Amino acid sequence: MIRRPSATTFTEEEEAARRRANMVERQLRRRGIVDERVLGAMAEVPRERFSRALRGAYDDRALPIGEGQTISQPWVVAAMTAALGLDGENRVLEIGTGSGYGAAVLSSCCREVVTVERHELLAGRAARLLADLGYDNVEVRRGDGTEGVPDRAPFGGISVTAAAVGAPPAALTDQLAPGAALVCPVRRDGDERLIVLRDGRETVLAPVRFVPLVGG
Repeated sequence: MIRRPSATTFTEEEEAARRRANMVERQLRRRGIVDERVLGAMAEVPRERFSRALRGAYDDRALPIGEGQTISQPWVVAAMTAALGLDGENRVLEIGTGSGYGAAVLSSCCREVVTVERHELLAGRAARLLADLGYDNVEVRRGDGTEGVPDRAPFGGISVTAAAVGAPPAALTDQLAPGAALVCPVRRDGDERLIVLRDGRETVLAPVRFVPLVGG
């Protein structure tokens, strides 16, 4: 006997797809995200599964996920991913797995993602969800993200989802492949900006607000 999805489940899936399409058009395209690889990923990854509720999942805001952490607003996730300039063949390092949503988006834009989360509960939850959803090119590690992952370096891009003070940790910049970008929120003199580092040059993307980057 073939089990068909109930009408309720089908309706919820259609509603989620509609909200994703609206999010891509209104929050991303209209605000300058032009990378079609990133837009395609944002249109496909089921954000409601990572935020654990359909209601509010596609709003233009960050959402709490427990352990004092958040899932960033859609534009921030898209902008950080686009800033890496991925070509589909890169190995990418993500610092701060959180819910696993950012890793899922990255996984659709590159060959392999290694993501590090310091909270054991979040790391385990994200690893299970990513596996359940079929994101088999993502490796979740629990540890100190400020140290990076030296045994998998160099990386064709590094995305840091917590705010560093002054500058990104040197261990992370040391693990970048030549020509690759590191995207990180940085707090200086009371202000917080999302920056991109590539070949020693820094570009500011936008003012942001992230949880602090914690090491040790």
